[in-house]
Amino acid sequence: MLFAFLCTDKPGHLQVRMDTRPAHVEHLNKLNAEGTLKFAGPFLDDDSKPNGSLVVVEAADIAAARTIAEADPYYLAGLFEKVDVKPWNWVFNNPANAAK
Repeated sequence: MLFAFLCTDKPGHLQVRMDTRPAHVEHLNKLNAEGTLKFAGPFLDDDSKPNGSLVVVEAADIAAARTIAEADPYYLAGLFEKVDVKPWNWVFNNPANAAK
């Protein structure tokens, strides 16, 4: 099952994001290599600066998805004000459903 992580950065924490980014990218690359990561990227504020994240992973259940979310270096560094983990159904433009 797919789960979306809707992550909101704490105000004034852009430097935490920038300092932690290499470890975060390494974490996502590992999830990607395992086939767990489906896609990810930052939300942007009005000045095009990152202020949150959208991450979609495949996990057995919501508990497993939360474990993945809480292992992210951004989470561990205290970057996020809030992280919502929601089951998600990828309907449109899902490559797994592409006609062969």
